[in-house]
Amino acid sequence: MPDPKHPDPNDTRPAVAPLWRRLAAGLYDLLALVALWMVAGLLLVAVRGGVAAEPADPWLRALLLLTALGYYGYCWRGGQTLGMRAWRIVLTTRSGRRLSWPGAALRLAMALVGLACMGLGVLWALFDARGRTWHDLAAGTEVVRK
Repeated sequence: MPDPKHPDPNDTRPAVAPLWRRLAAGLYDLLALVALWMVAGLLLVAVRGGVAAEPADPWLRALLLLTALGYYGYCWRGGQTLGMRAWRIVLTTRSGRRLSWPGAALRLAMALVGLACMGLGVLWALFDARGRTWHDLAAGTEVVRK
């Protein structure tokens, strides 16, 4: 099994982004996502004539999920979220093509599953030779240094 810390000199693939860098980028993205959620919530309140939604409201939950998919899907299709840009890491696909919208939805869904499993899906990167998480494995992606 290849060691990502000591790559093969004949391997021309970009270096794998370490998990700590991915987590740092994720924190940046969480800040951006919370800001987008606040705007989406404000729009929902405006549409409802000033009436706030309860946290268990299915419309609110759907709006927040769609907002997250819109943010991550748009950014992942371009290869980088705001946090990934700041930490100089890039999302790539095995095929070298842009990540599709269904691929982005699958990646986001598996990221949520991996986090719900006490973070095991994210920590999987520590055991994978190419530092891939469950959502990377499901969507056929990996995160590399720029």
